Amino acid sequence: MMRLVVLVAAALLLAPAAFASEQHPTLNELENEVMCPVCNTTLAQSNSDAAKAIERVIQGRIRAGWTKSQIKDFLVQQYGESILAAPPKHGFNLLAWVLPLAGIGAAALILGVAAWGWTRGRPDPESLAVQSSNGQGPIDPELDRRVDEELARFE
Repeated sequence: MMRLVVLVAAALLLAPAAFASEQHPTLNELENEVMCPVCNTTLAQSNSDAAKAIERVIQGRIRAGWTKSQIKDFLVQQYGESILAAPPKHGFNLLAWVLPLAGIGAAALILGVAAWGWTRGRPDPESLAVQSSNGQGPIDPELDRRVDEELARFE
């Protein structure tokens, strides 16, 4: 119960900040979300006359009290959806948001399956007993000890 109260209180504290930009957007916010139709960069990056004209339109709409979504809708009506820096999250454009996430998920799944296979493909440590160089079976431990003693004499 206490968690619910804390969660609701946090949501109420954060809610005005979330809705503030929708009610009273600034030119700076919209400059990074709207593209220049001439140079295909955001308005913040562009110095073209078209970008300056769009900025003046945005400033006029902000002074008139329009919300961010109203201004964006107006610009989309005037210039088309290519005016937005980020594609809309509906219809065919939803693929631009979903495909990268699906690709990352598929890659993670493939790597996970591959890692599982790599760990399962290793031979057991018991089967890694010392093998003879000719592959004819394991070396007798007594013979291996005697060879090591003989080699130690030459060092």
